[in-house]
Amino acid sequence: MDLIKGIGTETPWFRWGVFLIGLMIMSFGISLMITADLGSAPWDVLHIGLVNHFGLTVGSWTIIMGFLLLALSVLLTKEWPKLGAYLNMVFVGIFVDLFLFIMQTPPSLAAKSIMLFTGILIMGFGIGVYISPRCGAGPRDSVMLALSQKTGASVARVRVYMEILVLVAGWLLGGPIFVGTILFSLLIGHVTGFSLTVCQQWIDRRMERGMNVENIN
Repeated sequence: MDLIKGIGTETPWFRWGVFLIGLMIMSFGISLMITADLGSAPWDVLHIGLVNHFGLTVGSWTIIMGFLLLALSVLLTKEWPKLGAYLNMVFVGIFVDLFLFIMQTPPSLAAKSIMLFTGILIMGFGIGVYISPRCGAGPRDSVMLALSQKTGASVARVRVYMEILVLVAGWLLGGPIFVGTILFSLLIGHVTGFSLTVCQQWIDRRMERGMNVENIN
């Protein structure tokens, strides 16, 4: 968080700075998990499966699938997503490709396991950081909310169905499903929940402090 100390908390730049740093942290976690080669998160299983069949890069497919999901969200809700949804789609794709380019899978199982657990923890922390400024839901969350509104099903149920559908599609395309996929499903909700609570409290305090300073001035 010290990276953005210089950004005034009374300006939108503070929120967008936190948002972008969160996307970078989350992308780093995604890349660690993929590089560990012990199984990926459901959406990354799909992205890697698409890479195996059609080429391009994981980041490229992240952007393409994000675009398709935002288009579906617009069709369902008849509303344009917030700017944060588009930035999420583009920057995560760019960051993931950048990190994957410089990472290498370690030779030992112990090192792979450490990389996997670290990736899950960092990914969950990054999700909490980028959500906390409330700059807009990402493509997947936009579709999840739209489907929940259209069907009347709970957000949790819609998300579970989406994850299962994506995981099956990724598996059929040859994406990497292994122990890491299970660990991700079991841990990511808890890590993200803790991270979001901490980050939201931190950013709310910073915003309140910035508003107080602005009022005094």
